[in-house]
Amino acid sequence: MLRSAQSQSGGKIDLTMVSAKKFSWPAFLTRANSDSGSWELWRSLYFFNIYRLLLGSLLLTLTWVIGNSMVLGERNLPLFYKVDIVYIALSLLTLPLIKLQRPSFNIQLGIQVGTDIVCIVLMSYASGGASSNLAVLLLVSLAAAGLISRGRTTVFFAASASMAVLLEHSYSVLTQEASVAQYMQAGLLSTAYFAVALVAHRLSKYAVASEKLAAVRGVDLSNLAEANRLVIQDMPDGVLLVDERGNVRQANPGAARLLGYAFSGERKDTLNDCSPLLDALYGVWRLSRSNRDEVLNFPATHCSVRVRFLPLQQEGFGGAVVVLEDMQRAQAQAQQVKLAALGRLTANIAHEVRNPLSSISYAAELLQEGEQIEGQARLINIILDNAFRLNNIVLDVLQVNRRDRVQKVDFDLAEQLPYFVEKLQHTESFTPGIMQINVPPSCVVNFDRGHFDQVLWNLCRNALRFCQRQPGSIKLAAKVSEDGRTMLDVSNDGALVPLEVLQRLFEPFFTTSVGGTGLGLYIARELCEANGSNLEYRPSGEGRACFRIVFGGGDAF
Repeated sequence: MLRSAQSQSGGKIDLTMVSAKKFSWPAFLTRANSDSGSWELWRSLYFFNIYRLLLGSLLLTLTWVIGNSMVLGERNLPLFYKVDIVYIALSLLTLPLIKLQRPSFNIQLGIQVGTDIVCIVLMSYASGGASSNLAVLLLVSLAAAGLISRGRTTVFFAASASMAVLLEHSYSVLTQEASVAQYMQAGLLSTAYFAVALVAHRLSKYAVASEKLAAVRGVDLSNLAEANRLVIQDMPDGVLLVDERGNVRQANPGAARLLGYAFSGERKDTLNDCSPLLDALYGVWRLSRSNRDEVLNFPATHCSVRVRFLPLQQEGFGGAVVVLEDMQRAQAQAQQVKLAALGRLTANIAHEVRNPLSSISYAAELLQEGEQIEGQARLINIILDNAFRLNNIVLDVLQVNRRDRVQKVDFDLAEQLPYFVEKLQHTESFTPGIMQINVPPSCVVNFDRGHFDQVLWNLCRNALRFCQRQPGSIKLAAKVSEDGRTMLDVSNDGALVPLEVLQRLFEPFFTTSVGGTGLGLYIARELCEANGSNLEYRPSGEGRACFRIVFGGGDAF
């Protein structure tokens, strides 16, 4: 099949399903054994000789079975037998010469056509001359010779056959009292010889031109097929060729990577085997033929993939080309652009905002130290509070710019989390026991330690803001998924995130808290992605608000 899903070994898309038994040519007629590129000529000569052998055998059989009740051998039956047997013997003798390709092609063709002219004219004489019409058989020999020789010696063969026919009839007129009026028949036959020779010459020229054009088109097609293989096989996105029954006829390595499925050219792969979700989407597309792109998350690889179906407008093939676009790769490219712009933004913020902000804070502190009038203290506190808030926003924005400076190390969550909770408790001054840790021993992850502290700090402070501050209100629990990836859940017993807020939960500068910057969750997710991990909101089965960190590959207990 076209896993052209692939025949995966060839990389070409073959849209036909043709089964045929292999025919084994004689070894000397194969292209591999030809050293001059003229194997087509030798093969044509081989079949021409087979025709001559069958013709001689047929004439001999008819004469033997029916006798001279037919025209065959009517004038001289013994001569007919002898000539026919010699004709068959020479045809058999030519077979090994074709196999050896010695002597040359032109010499062997001349010998075969010359043998035809001599033997058929003699058998025609033995059967009554021009009235037997056996000389008509030379038309087939001349036409075949003209096509085989590409028309180079066709006219010579026609002239030789015409002379032989005219000489035979002249001899019959002199010795057998043949009718002189039959010269007209012999002349017309000679004219037919030349007509066939000219037609064969024209056809041979057309065949040569067609062969040259086919050779050029073959090279172009081969180059196009190779380009098709290189593009499809090496492209990062996935490509599947699927028939109307959902069978995968071809798939490139990108599709295998995104689907997490090992395709095989030996067994019949189906879309349902690769991904039941993709198979269901393909069924919906076949009914509606809607080209709207869909984004799927395949469970086997956790890849976010945009799926497009492109119908194939080929008769007898009602399938489609399924294009799987890796959204993570597109997001990574967009992230590079975003980081470049963010770097310029943070540099401007540090220069244009932070320096004036420091001056404002310093001036407000000086006002506090001097003589104050009534109400001045309240205004100074407003200035200092807002300056502090703006400074926190600047610090948070600068934290985002750190995501491109990742130094990942292996560390144990069972050791890191208690130390982190102790620091957070000292800073936030909450009651011991509010946070509970449930981590298996030797739970090792690979993450930038500074980034991990920043992510966990943002999540835990967010949980402290909304939890009921009771024992066990906040839980830090680690576990491993079925595919071997480590997950850390940060949950609290506060209210669940409303649906209208959920869509904008990770947007920068979006917040529902008075005085919040709206950058905490955004920064946490950005730092997780920089470390090859994911941060997502997942309400727990106990009705608790829960944020889950899914660490990248290679993590294990």
